Amino acid sequence: MRLAICLAFLLAGCGQQAEPLYLPEGEAYPEKLSGWGMLKRADGHLGPAAEALAYDLNTPLFSDYAHKLRTLWMPAGQAARYGEERIDFPVGTVLTKTFYYPKDERGRLLKNATDDRDPAKGLDLAKVKLVETRVLLRQRQGWVALPYVWDEAQQEATLEWTGASVALELQEGQGGSLAVDYQVPDANQCAGCHEERHGAGVQPLGPKARHLNRDLAYPDAVDNQLQRWQRQGLLQGLPAPEGIPRNALASAPRKGENLERQARSYLDINCSHCHNPMGPARTSGLYLDPATPLGIPFGLCKQPVAAGKGSGDRRVDIHPGQPDASVLIYRVESTDPSVMMPELGRSTAHREGLELLTRWIAGLPGGC
Repeated sequence: MRLAICLAFLLAGCGQQAEPLYLPEGEAYPEKLSGWGMLKRADGHLGPAAEALAYDLNTPLFSDYAHKLRTLWMPAGQAARYGEERIDFPVGTVLTKTFYYPKDERGRLLKNATDDRDPAKGLDLAKVKLVETRVLLRQRQGWVALPYVWDEAQQEATLEWTGASVALELQEGQGGSLAVDYQVPDANQCAGCHEERHGAGVQPLGPKARHLNRDLAYPDAVDNQLQRWQRQGLLQGLPAPEGIPRNALASAPRKGENLERQARSYLDINCSHCHNPMGPARTSGLYLDPATPLGIPFGLCKQPVAAGKGSGDRRVDIHPGQPDASVLIYRVESTDPSVMMPELGRSTAHREGLELLTRWIAGLPGGC
């Protein structure tokens, strides 16, 4: 009886750590996030369980300024296999992504605050508000997406098949604030965004080589994520470092990462899961994936499929030298659900991303 209670209330601080759940088939998904055993709560912090690995991306998907704690767990003795376009994770793999906002000493949520996550302990629960945790599970029949919503007491998250809506207010500089109508997607919406190839079913979007090829602070050292996975026997077939693609950091470019690489990295993570030759938005003819050359298929001087309201009466998707004449900018800056892109995952415009894309298009040579 005591063990059952501990399992059910693991994240509430019961001193017993649940074992990671191996669920290769079936639909016995835990009602509570603690049932997965992927996160641990200790000393006022929330972090990956001992058997799970934290990971991060070069440029993350914009989600109403939310921060994200990502974890990966694979069954003991199993390893993923490297692929340039897709890493093949073994059956039983569990990926989690916890969305949260930093908060100040008064409990106010902060926009664009520095993330001071402790590599050893995880998130300081006195300094963050947890909103949701999304679970991606690899089963024999494919991947399953499961949304969990955190309670107001910040003690546990519950499986919510129909999603949820959370009204938030983020504090900005100089005393301003930003209202956020945060939407936790339902299970069908999760599946819709994660079907990167039409008819291929749900697939992970973030853990690809080009997104993962970066350094991360671990408890013992700063290390390249992919190389560390290989050394730990968790990843097979990794090529030499120079043969691994790497997306740019959109927020603060590293040496050698120019404005075009930043912009393409941003469009890749935010748009290419739909806008690729085999994706849900393939009929638009606008392909924003890394393999598409910079030309008409990438939107330069390309007339949009949508007209009128959907295009803002602008004539081409990307007008070199003229961001204000580009449909792309119109849709990225919009918060109208019938216009905005991406369609899901945000209620606000990403000002910093918009500024990046505007500068990139303004600097493109030529015209239409």
